[in-house]
Amino acid sequence: MGRKMSGAQAMADQINPKDVVEELIEFTRKDMEAVNEMLLARVGSRVEMVPEIASYLIDAGGKRLRPMLTVAAARLFSPENTHHINYAAAVEFMHTATLLHDDVVDESSKRRGKLAARMVWGNAASVLVGDFLLGQAFMMMVETRDVDALGVLSQAAAIIAEGEVFQLSKANDLSTQVDEYFAVIKAKTAALFEAATEVGAMAGGASEEQRKALKEFGAELGIAFQLVDDVLDYGGASGTIGKNVGDDLREGKMTLPILHALKNADEADCAFIKQHLGDADASAETVAKVVEILHSTNALEEALMRAREHADAAKAHLSAFADLPGCRILIDVADYCVERAY
Repeated sequence: MGRKMSGAQAMADQINPKDVVEELIEFTRKDMEAVNEMLLARVGSRVEMVPEIASYLIDAGGKRLRPMLTVAAARLFSPENTHHINYAAAVEFMHTATLLHDDVVDESSKRRGKLAARMVWGNAASVLVGDFLLGQAFMMMVETRDVDALGVLSQAAAIIAEGEVFQLSKANDLSTQVDEYFAVIKAKTAALFEAATEVGAMAGGASEEQRKALKEFGAELGIAFQLVDDVLDYGGASGTIGKNVGDDLREGKMTLPILHALKNADEADCAFIKQHLGDADASAETVAKVVEILHSTNALEEALMRAREHADAAKAHLSAFADLPGCRILIDVADYCVERAY
């Protein structure tokens, strides 16, 4: 396992994740300008609080990776209309809605370095504005009159909600199995990545085989992305303790690093994790001790190794597109999803 980690670290040293994001931004810039215009137009409401809350989160500095993936997938081909703009905007609204809802469910105080919307406007307003954004997302889908694409995105919305409920049911559940963890992240995270790349391919005019390949690319990418997010919650590969590190511990989330540690740590360390799992008031010192246990059991390294496997699987689904413009960028994005942990 050590050789695998050092190899991944060597790759991380060679590729600057920031450069990959900039490359993707540049590749999708023109279409994303249209997406952003649509987002701004659709947050309008005669109810003043709606655009206030929606804009607060939309403007909070997120990379908008998911809608850029929709645009990039369409741009692999030759889109004959602007359907991919609608789908990308819908994907971003769906993602924003889930963030608003998640912060209420998780009782989070911070989002992207700012106070969570629920801390400013309250839980009820956050949930209702999330619902408003979902409604707008479906309106943008319907405007394209593509029932197949509407089916893909609406199914993703249902799967995401189901995944969130499943995760909630497994909070603090020490009997959680690894396959149940993967079922959660496939639903709550990978489903939207999968839908984003699939509808992008559909809008670009992809064949059924090409559409399926990009769907699978998105699914594998989403799994890798969430695995790395779960590692980053404990400080990333280095385990550096910083702002908001340990939120998953405080919320009792049974992520892969915790599951691995509980299986491999000694009795005392297992007892310590169990004692503080779900402790909303866990101190920085407590989190630091848990991170130390995660490192002693190679839990973070194991999660990153699994993330690399899924990123490699994502790239394999792009093999048929090697000669198409933009394919190299999507390959780099798969690497970026892992390398941001270092």
